[in-house]
Amino acid sequence: MSHLAIKPPHKSGVIKWAKENLFRSKLNTIVSIICLYLVVKFLIGVLDWGIINAIYSSDSSNCNGGSGACWGVIAEKYRFIIFGIYPAEEQWRPLIAMIWLVALISCSLHRAFWRFWLMPLWLFSLAGLASLMWGGVFGLTYVENTQWGGLPLTLILAVIGTVAAFPLGILLALGRTSKLPFFRIWCVAFIEIVRGVPLISVLFMASVMFPLFLPEGVTIDKLLRAQVGIILFSAAYLAEVFRGGLQAVPKGQYEAADAMGLTYWQTMSVVIMPQALRIVIPPTVNSFISMFKDTSLVLIIGLFDLLATAKVAIIDPIWREHYFEVYIFIAAIYFVFCYSMASYANNLEKVLSKDKQH
Repeated sequence: MSHLAIKPPHKSGVIKWAKENLFRSKLNTIVSIICLYLVVKFLIGVLDWGIINAIYSSDSSNCNGGSGACWGVIAEKYRFIIFGIYPAEEQWRPLIAMIWLVALISCSLHRAFWRFWLMPLWLFSLAGLASLMWGGVFGLTYVENTQWGGLPLTLILAVIGTVAAFPLGILLALGRTSKLPFFRIWCVAFIEIVRGVPLISVLFMASVMFPLFLPEGVTIDKLLRAQVGIILFSAAYLAEVFRGGLQAVPKGQYEAADAMGLTYWQTMSVVIMPQALRIVIPPTVNSFISMFKDTSLVLIIGLFDLLATAKVAIIDPIWREHYFEVYIFIAAIYFVFCYSMASYANNLEKVLSKDKQH
């Protein structure tokens, strides 16, 4: 009969980890106890303020003098925070657009959907989303994009910026590492110039300066100019991330592709780029997260994203003193999206690592 080795509780698991990392010495034990006490006290305070003594009534008079959070400001202002000044009776349209966009992204992230029809699906979906948001077709009321705002605008700028900046960043990285001087010089100049200025300057140039160079009578939509600015700015940063991945691929891979007689584009698309993209998953996702948060800068050109609508919502004198609850609500939304991107990147990295081992 075989004997199973069962480790005592103090030899493994949480107890072992705590003993080795928190209570290894007297000094460690004292510091750990103090830190645990402060953390528990902080959590109890947050629970007491945010839930136990919180007020959920949308009547602002009930919040006066309360010792807890006043979540009534969210109940009263959530529609404006989420949708901005989009007509109230038409707000079902941006709601469907957001659900559609999130569902499309979720499908695209699963490897089972990585098929030839994914690109046409994106093109069809973007056309459908534009029709839904703008209207003017199928009996929908026309809504100018100057009335778009809140979370739908943030998602549109971030998602389209990501989808467009990714391939452009790859092309810029390939151009910067190219042996052809013409392409290399232009790509280096573009990357260094765009990366050398803050995004707020790019948005300002796109909104204010660019129209001055257009012929008289020719105008380009402000939202489109902001979107192009975000795409170009993000592509410049992604190009450097991808260039790092290309340089990290062993030279033997290039030599093996040359020995097989593969062309430059076959080598890059089949051999080099898949390895480079696998290497740079963490910094790539970090760039996407930064882009998602940087959409808040479009306020400088008069576009009201999620953070901007939150700031406008608390201008109301009745709710001005409860700005903290509004910012917590906004922070929670940003956290959900950013954490989802980071979690997906970690899972994808693990899956690709297993595939590589097999």
